[in-house]
Amino acid sequence: CWAHARRKFIEAQKVQPKGKTGKADWVINQMGKLYAVEKQAKALDPDARHALREQKSQPLIAQLRTWLDKSLAQVLPKSTLGKALHYLDHQWPRLTRFLDNGLIPLDNNPAENAIRPFVVGRKNWLFSHTPSGAHASAAIYSLIETAKANGLPPYEYLRYVFETLPTLNDDE
Repeated sequence: CWAHARRKFIEAQKVQPKGKTGKADWVINQMGKLYAVEKQAKALDPDARHALREQKSQPLIAQLRTWLDKSLAQVLPKSTLGKALHYLDHQWPRLTRFLDNGLIPLDNNPAENAIRPFVVGRKNWLFSHTPSGAHASAAIYSLIETAKANGLPPYEYLRYVFETLPTLNDDE
């Protein structure tokens, strides 16, 4: 996601000489412009968001791609900046996917934020003494977070699932 790509350029920015601006600064600025467009698009329906992205984000992406192709040939691949550039290059098809559909987010931060409590608290869940217990816990956590992401009350959603699921036949 763009947040991950941005972090790599922030790492590269930290190792550039003090007081100097460089390639990392430029790309971080471009990414900031993409996020500014997303901020404008946040309240729009998916079709309007897609149209706004075509109008404002697509030219930024084209400019960034041209810059990336040029920069890849100028920077040592093993340097911090080189690693950031190669990450951006290798992830490019995934990173630009958001331009295809107004439903696709620019980054996956909401998903990561949703699972953060489980990642932070994973040592608290050592009661899953078996792989089966761990899989069951993961399934329940997924159901709860899916309900939250869709604006459904988790308790009522789980109750519905647990009451309805046993009554369904294989075709349903």
